Amino acid sequence: VDSSRGMIDWCKENVKSNGYENAEIRYLVDDVVKFVQREIRRGNHYDAIIMDPPSYGRGPNNELFKFEEKINPLIEAAIDILSDKPVFLIINTYTTGYSASVIKQVLGANLEKTAYKFDIVSDEIGIHIEDSDYDLPCGFTTRGIFHD
Repeated sequence: VDSSRGMIDWCKENVKSNGYENAEIRYLVDDVVKFVQREIRRGNHYDAIIMDPPSYGRGPNNELFKFEEKINPLIEAAIDILSDKPVFLIINTYTTGYSASVIKQVLGANLEKTAYKFDIVSDEIGIHIEDSDYDLPCGFTTRGIFHD
């Protein structure tokens, strides 16, 4: 789900280049918050969720998305559509001004309100600088891993 047709097209190219063109994948050009709200009303649930919210963006009907305002409601809504036995929830972002520990705490605080048993791991995302021991930090990923 992405509000940008270009991002959906890029996703399709990535799927094909990785040999998964025959996989069952549903691509939707839609505002993700509205999509999740509809899924809640429909009673649909998911075992795994991967989200890569923008720092700032506009939906197909000019809806405004600001990371700092929408990330918590988006996490809350995503948790609402998790199945009874979820596998993971991943949040990937390149938003500046936030750290992996901030989103780890936001995800943890929301998951603590549920009956799920989980562990959370956060890591920086970076591009390795050739001929050095350094990486250029670009963002971070936070994973909620569920267990019995």
